[in-house]
Amino acid sequence: MIDVDILDRNIGRMASAVRSRGLGLRPHAKTHKIPEIALRQIAAGASGLTVATIGEAEVFAAAGVQNLFIAYPLWVSAQKAERLRRLSQTAQIAVGVDSAEGATGLGTSLGSAAGSVSVLVEVDSGHHRSGVLPEAVTPVAQAAVRAGLKVAGVFTFPGHSYAPGMPVEAASQEEQALSLASETLAAAGFEVTCRSGGSTPTAMLTGNSAATEVRPGVYVFGDAQQLELGRCAAEDIALTVAATVVSHHATAPDGPARFILDAGSKVLGSDRPAWASGFGRLMDYPDARITALSEHHATVEWPGPAAAPAIGDRLRVIPNHVCLAMNLVDEVAVVRGGALVDRWTVAARGKNR
Repeated sequence: MIDVDILDRNIGRMASAVRSRGLGLRPHAKTHKIPEIALRQIAAGASGLTVATIGEAEVFAAAGVQNLFIAYPLWVSAQKAERLRRLSQTAQIAVGVDSAEGATGLGTSLGSAAGSVSVLVEVDSGHHRSGVLPEAVTPVAQAAVRAGLKVAGVFTFPGHSYAPGMPVEAASQEEQALSLASETLAAAGFEVTCRSGGSTPTAMLTGNSAATEVRPGVYVFGDAQQLELGRCAAEDIALTVAATVVSHHATAPDGPARFILDAGSKVLGSDRPAWASGFGRLMDYPDARITALSEHHATVEWPGPAAAPAIGDRLRVIPNHVCLAMNLVDEVAVVRGGALVDRWTVAARGKNR
């Protein structure tokens, strides 16, 4: 269920906060995958959207979004190149690159259409996933130019901000990495027009001394990870899963009460970082913990002497990682004041290529 009033408040608040810092906002749509939400973000002032795949870009371009950044080091086959060519005819398209081989392959596959696609060189700012070191961006950019591509700038993902105590440090490392990378490219003769950073934990910490835009995604909904990290409050949670108590269990003599919900890993997702206190949270019972997930079962430990919810009671579950939960459902219920007002199709669900 998506509470549309909270959703709209989250969208407006992030747009206003980012604008006040002199930054552009390019939200990551892999979180919600829903055109109706994308158009709300654009209406609130987003310059465009970030996506993870060509398939996601196709969905949002078809919905009318005209500026899309595929923040991923694509390896482009002939078929993918044709899809990118078609996309570039209806929207402004940028793609991430993090190797000379990838840049060369992208430009070669696009052929005469290479000049219609921009690239941003991905920089590793401490997450140690994809991306080159900031001082190693020039060979990648030079390969892109030789392949006929336009180099617009650099980007990074401070994914290590998703841990207790890390957002401030990750934001600082992001700033250093973007600054060094852009200075390195400028010294090599490149005009750097875009320096893209930011995640939901760091977006409010990113300044315009290094970045020109941020790409948060989870902020539209919030989730249990952001709640536990202190990056949102319970009243900011826009998406919950409606689940029913289907079973009660007694535990060993002095153990906590337990009950089972009909929402397992096939709707909540199974993500649980080592620091998280459970596999999700109950919106109305913050001290309860989801201690185990099966495909269709969530095991909840109930604290204290108060009576646990009864079999048949419906509860609101906050997923740990909302991006995974959204990729597991075909549609969502849109509610206002507890009443159903609409249903939205998760149009980019499963668009993983």
